[in-house]
Amino acid sequence: MTQDIIIAGGGRVGFQTAELLAARDENVTIIEADENRIAEIADAWIATVIQGDASDPDILEEAGVGGADTIAALTELTGLNLAVCLLATQLADGIRTVARVDRETDGAYDRFVDAVVYPGEAGARVAANKTAGRGVQTLAAVTGNIEILEISVAEGAPAAGKTLADVSFPAGTLVISGADGSRILKPETTLTPGSQYVVAVEPGVVDEVLQLMRG
Repeated sequence: MTQDIIIAGGGRVGFQTAELLAARDENVTIIEADENRIAEIADAWIATVIQGDASDPDILEEAGVGGADTIAALTELTGLNLAVCLLATQLADGIRTVARVDRETDGAYDRFVDAVVYPGEAGARVAANKTAGRGVQTLAAVTGNIEILEISVAEGAPAAGKTLADVSFPAGTLVISGADGSRILKPETTLTPGSQYVVAVEPGVVDEVLQLMRG
């Protein structure tokens, strides 16, 4: 199911995270304060971009925080990120919060936010995973253009309950294994709703693969 996600901070980590989430067919809105950065994002981004301070309640409401599933504060300032997340929880009941912080703190922030991204692991793939939660996960250690995804098959999805041989996956797709990696899947393997599978996908067909497996 498509999520509505707000990314506070359009720097390298924030923008690349937004791109990955959008490729998974999530609805993403970016909030960025810097006018020059806004112009750069606008050249490469077709979704909603809002200029402003994400710690301003009016800006968050303009971004649709009241109906958002998740907010990920990914600026370089820990205090700002925590403030944005805490403010979002006051404006939207049940919203999932993700904050980028400047150092590992052994769970010190766990009571304030749902997930934390540390600078040592602040690549966009890790941030995207923590922002989206479960359902579709990028294996973060993989580099290059090919995405290695861990996808949970949704009930009622086009591929649910069918064998690999019966699903018309697009060229550029390889369903490799179950999430436990215990065996390579065969054409007669049935894609069971609720089960997770490791899938290698070329960027141009990610949307189509997610549609087949997530609906």
